[in-house]
Amino acid sequence: MRHGWYVVGCAFLVAVWGFGIGFYGPGLYLASLHVVHGWPIALLSLAVSVYYLCGAVGTTVIGDAIERFGARPVVTVGALAMALGVSTLALVQSLWQVYPAFIVMAAGWAAMNGAAVSTVVAPWFAERRGLALSLALNGGSFGGILITPLLAFLTDRLGFQHGLWLAAGGMLATLLPTVLVVLRRRPEEQPSSATVAETWTRRRALRDRAFLTIAIPFALAFVAQLGVLTHQISYLLPILGREGAALMVSVTTVAAVAGRTLTGAFVDRVDGRLVACATFGLQAGALAVLVSAESRSALYFGTALFGLGVGNTNTLPAVIVQQEFPRASFPRLVSLAVGINQFAFALGPAVFGVVRDWSGDYRLSFLLSGLIDVAAALGILLGRRLRSVASRQRSARSTEASRWC
Repeated sequence: MRHGWYVVGCAFLVAVWGFGIGFYGPGLYLASLHVVHGWPIALLSLAVSVYYLCGAVGTTVIGDAIERFGARPVVTVGALAMALGVSTLALVQSLWQVYPAFIVMAAGWAAMNGAAVSTVVAPWFAERRGLALSLALNGGSFGGILITPLLAFLTDRLGFQHGLWLAAGGMLATLLPTVLVVLRRRPEEQPSSATVAETWTRRRALRDRAFLTIAIPFALAFVAQLGVLTHQISYLLPILGREGAALMVSVTTVAAVAGRTLTGAFVDRVDGRLVACATFGLQAGALAVLVSAESRSALYFGTALFGLGVGNTNTLPAVIVQQEFPRASFPRLVSLAVGINQFAFALGPAVFGVVRDWSGDYRLSFLLSGLIDVAAALGILLGRRLRSVASRQRSARSTEASRWC
C-alpha cells in the first residue's frame, strides 16, 4: 500500500528520536552526571538498568496496546513521556532523583523502541516486510548519528540542563505533527479467520523451543551490545576527549546503517538465523580488536566492525519472528521477544559498571561482552537445528497420516 511507505517514513522519525534520546542517550547522561556531580559509575549504571527493566515491562505489551488503541495515541503518549523524563533528568540534584526520571523515560522508550516501530510498520507489508522494517529501524541508527552528537554539542555549549531541554523540545516539535498526520489510519487489510485461528498466546510462545531460541540468544547479544554502548563514551572519553568520543558513537551508527541496509536488501530471501549468527560473531571479533587497540585507527576499525552488527541486532528478531510464525501473531510475539531482550540487557549497564569499578578499566568488561556474543551465536544456530528436527517430525507425521488415509 502506498500509505505504508509514508508509515515507514514516520516510523523512521520515531526511531531517530526514540533511539537517539532513549538508547544512545543514556551513555551520555551517565558520563555527564558522573562528571557534573561525581556520583559513582556503578550507581548511575544501576539507574540505567532500572530504566531498561521498566521499559521491558512496557515493551512486552506494546504490541497489544498498538493493536487496541492505534499507533497514533500510543506513540504520542510515549514521546511526551520521553520528553518529560529527559527534561526532569536535567534538573536532578540528588542521586536518588535520577531513578524516577529514568522511570518516566522508560514509558517513552517502550512506545518508541524497535518493538513499537516494528508493530507500527509490519501490518502494512507482506512480501517486502523485511526491507520495510530495515528501512524504518535505520532511524535508530540515524538517532545515534544525529542526536548523540547534537546532545553532546548542546550540553557542551548550553550546559547539561538547557541542552537537554532544547533537545526534548526539538523532538516534540518535529515528531508530534508527523505522528498526528501519518498515523491517522490503519491498514485496510484484516487477517482472515484462518489466520486468526493460528494466533499464538504468550504462554504458548514461552513453551516453544523455536521462539525461545530467538528470544534467549538475542537477549544475550543485547546484554553484550548495550553494555558496550552504554559505557562506550566513558571508555573513550579519556582517550579521545568528549567530542572525539561522541564522533565514535557516530562511526558506530553509520556502520549500523550500512549493515542494516545491506542486510535488508536480501534478508527476506535467506534464513534470518544464519544472518544473526554472523552478526554476533562479527561483534565478538570487533570487541577483541577494541580491547587490543593501541592506536586511533584501530579504535575506529573496531568501532566500525562493532557497528555493522548493531543495526541487525535490533532488526533481526522481528525478521525471524515474521519468517517463522503466523502474521496475525507478529505484534504480540515481536513485543514479547523484544521485552525479554530488554529484561536481559537491562543487566548489561550495571554489570559492566561493577566489573569496570572492580577491575579499574573497561577491558575485562569488553572481553566478557565478546564471550557473551559467542554464546548467542551458538544459541541461534541450535535453534535452527531444533527447528529443522521439528519440521522433519511434522513431515513424518503428515506422511504417516496420508498413508493411513
